[in-house]
Amino acid sequence: MTGPGPAVRAVLRQRRPDPACWDAVVDAVCTEGPSYGAEQVLVQAGAAVARHADRIARDLRRQQGLFGTAVGHGVAARALALVGAGDRLAEHGGLPYNRPEARVMAGLPPAELTAVMLTKLRRDGDGHHGKTTTLDLLALCGAAAAPATADRLAAYATTRDPVARRPRARRAAWAHWKVTGDPTLALDVCGAAVRSGTASHGLPFLSDLGPLAAVHAEAVRRLMESPGAWTRTYAAYAYWRITGDPKPAVPVLLAEVDPAWDGDPALPVREAVRILGEIGAPAVSVAPLLRRILAQEERLGRPWDGVRILADQAYVRTLTEALEGIDGWGK
Repeated sequence: MTGPGPAVRAVLRQRRPDPACWDAVVDAVCTEGPSYGAEQVLVQAGAAVARHADRIARDLRRQQGLFGTAVGHGVAARALALVGAGDRLAEHGGLPYNRPEARVMAGLPPAELTAVMLTKLRRDGDGHHGKTTTLDLLALCGAAAAPATADRLAAYATTRDPVARRPRARRAAWAHWKVTGDPTLALDVCGAAVRSGTASHGLPFLSDLGPLAAVHAEAVRRLMESPGAWTRTYAAYAYWRITGDPKPAVPVLLAEVDPAWDGDPALPVREAVRILGEIGAPAVSVAPLLRRILAQEERLGRPWDGVRILADQAYVRTLTEALEGIDGWGK
C-alpha cells in the first residue's frame, strides 16, 4: 500500500478494515507532512488505534512544542484520537462548538443555574440552540427550578412571552410539566400541535407523557398514516408509549427500516430501529432484517468524511442494542 489514500478510503468504507489500514493512517498523521484525509479519520478512530496511543501522544507533544498553544487541525486530530471524543462528535455531527451541554450543567447548584437560565429565556438574542438547550436544562432541573421558572415557562409555552417562538412553545410546555409535575399545559400545547395534523413536533413530548396523554391517542394514531416519514415514526412511538399496544406501531416502524439506507438524515431509519428495540419482544419479526443490516461490510455512505465512521458506528450500536432489546441477541 503506497501513501495514505488507499488506507483512508478503506477505513471510511469498510466496517471491518484490515488493521494495517489504521496503521497506515497513524503513519501518515505522525509525520512532518500529514494527510488531511488521514487526520479526518484519525479523529474518529477510537479503539482502532489504541495500540498506537503512545506514538500518537509523543507526536502530539512534539507538535505542541512546535506550535505552542496554537492548535491546528493535525494537533486537534491527535488530541481527539487520544481522549476518545467519538461519542461527542457523533452526537453533534462535527467538532463540538460553544453551546451549553445540558446534562453536564445540570450538576451545578439548581439555585444558581435557574437564575442563569431565566436570564437566557428573557434574551431575544440567543439562537435556536441556545433557547432549546435552556429549556432542556430546566426540564432536567425538575422540581428544583419550580419556584422561579414555572410562570416564565408557562408564558413561554403559550407565547405570551414576547421573545417566545412557536416551535419552542411545545418544549417549554414539556419543561413546565417536568418542573411542576402538572401535565395540563403540556397536554394542551403538545396535543393541539398533534391534533392540527401538521405539527408533528408535539409527538416526542406526548411520548414522554405516556398514558397521561391517552386523550390524544386517536389523533396520534391518525398521524401514523402521515405522508411524512418522521411523523409516522414518532406517531408510532407515541401511540405505543401512550397505549402500551405495539401491534399498530410495529408495522409502521418496520416499513422505515431500509437495508439500503446510506445514512441520509432526511430518513428516520436509525430512529425506527431504536424504537423497535425499545418495544422489545413484540417486534421480534424485525430481528432477521436487523441482523442482515448489521452483517453488511460497507459503512454508511453519509454524512461527510469527517464524521462518517462515527455515524456508522452509532448505527451499528443502535442495531446491536435493538437486537438485545428484542431477543437478547449478543448477551
